[in-house]
Amino acid sequence: MPLKIRLLISSIIMMLTLGVAHASSTLLVMGDSLSAAHNLRQQDGWVSLLKTSFAHSYPNVVIQNASISGETTQGGLSRFPTLLQQYAPKWVILELGANDALRGYPLDQARTNLGTMIEQAQQANAVVLLIGNRIPQNYGKRYTDMFFGLYKTLSDQYDVAYLPFMLKNVALNKALMQQDGLHPTKEGQKTVLKNIIPYLVPLLNKEITL
Repeated sequence: MPLKIRLLISSIIMMLTLGVAHASSTLLVMGDSLSAAHNLRQQDGWVSLLKTSFAHSYPNVVIQNASISGETTQGGLSRFPTLLQQYAPKWVILELGANDALRGYPLDQARTNLGTMIEQAQQANAVVLLIGNRIPQNYGKRYTDMFFGLYKTLSDQYDVAYLPFMLKNVALNKALMQQDGLHPTKEGQKTVLKNIIPYLVPLLNKEITL
């Protein structure tokens, strides 16, 4: 094959490769142990299951899981600007706050931290899916209700997509929860993903078609 043709083919392949890379968009998951596959193999967590699911339906969506077990909203906030700069995500799943509540931290501070993260994501042109949570009733009805309500307040304030409770049909099913009563089992992770998908996919489709 003549050298000019080989060079032309190489250039075309390079351009196509760069085009694919450019077309890829990042989904950043910012969560705690519920998104970090606590006490499970990473491939059994809902985020890894999402990656597998999207490999065919959304091949150009790159999922980065920045979730850490034990993470609080303050810890997430401290890491978030660097992650935004590093990954330039098009979408952010924000799943934090449970550890603040379980440790009895002031909920006003958790609300402020989450609000700041939403603002930072929006300033970086990322679309946010805010995931709410519940804590056990033994923390007191007033506190648990205030905690659950802060996510709706934030979603209204910042006009972001909002999933009220990721452990729906999981939290009260002992067969789908680990012995600690806080984290889903391997099977429970599948239901968690089913809860998240209907809220996430419309955000992906909307941005991809723009």
